[in-house]
Amino acid sequence: MRLVFAGTPRFAQTILHALLDASHDVALVMTQPDRPAGRGLRINPSDVKALALERGLPVHQPATLKTPECRSPIVAARAQAMVVAAYGLILPQAVLDLMPYGCINVHASLLPRWRGAAPIQRAIQAGDRETGISIMRMEAGLDTGPVYLRESIPIASDDSAQSLQDKLAKLGGQCILQALNGVQAGTLAPVAQASEGVTYASKISKDEAELDWRQSAAELDRQIRAFNPFPVAQTHLRGESVRIWRGCPLDGPQDRPLGTPGVVASVTDARIVVQCGSGYLGLDELQRSGGKRLAVREFLRGCPVAQGERLGTQTFPA
Repeated sequence: MRLVFAGTPRFAQTILHALLDASHDVALVMTQPDRPAGRGLRINPSDVKALALERGLPVHQPATLKTPECRSPIVAARAQAMVVAAYGLILPQAVLDLMPYGCINVHASLLPRWRGAAPIQRAIQAGDRETGISIMRMEAGLDTGPVYLRESIPIASDDSAQSLQDKLAKLGGQCILQALNGVQAGTLAPVAQASEGVTYASKISKDEAELDWRQSAAELDRQIRAFNPFPVAQTHLRGESVRIWRGCPLDGPQDRPLGTPGVVASVTDARIVVQCGSGYLGLDELQRSGGKRLAVREFLRGCPVAQGERLGTQTFPA
């Protein structure tokens, strides 16, 4: 099928790979404009743009799709359908109406649960036991269109947003190929989403990164995994910001009552154990501001932590 593809991050790159490997004719690749990123604020192409340039595909990077001029490369592509995966721009009705087979979205949740920008992170954060891919025909509403097919996978207890994204991207590549074959053959029709069970996955904000030690160890563990690799959960130690890349919820000593949330219960070369609102959280991989990600043993060499120290910015009544 002759396609326009619209996507930006690594998830979308995997979907584009699947389309190209299946010999679909991708006439145009759309992705977000290049923006500065990283410590040096270097201008780097998106993952999707990098693949498109590698394969010699034409690239279109509009800041908006509201004007006829910005839409003209899409019209010129004369595609049968547009495949969209984590693109980052809302498609106006004028774009949705251009394709004979419509605009088809690869969405990383089991719609109608987790419509919106961050379905993978919010599913982990909420403690969902499964998620999946929905292939949806796009309409003007936010992820409200009818669904061609869904495939589910379990969320592992140690899945981070990155590891789950990689699993879903692979599944999404398989699902979009199946859906395109069915749409083109006329054997697959979209089904309206249920009106019940709708939830929204709001965009992840850096303001959410700070761990609140009054929460349970299980909740904090989910936050750490959901925010890996962005924005990365953090706490404060002696006034310094410390990123937490990996942890583990623990029951803790059964013969000792829980003390103040955020207080370090024990320190070994393998793990820093912190008291939470309920349970204990073991910290396994940390990063000081301006430093590297380190396992606890290496972290403690440059930043000793003592039992009884308090992490975080919160103050609690005595």
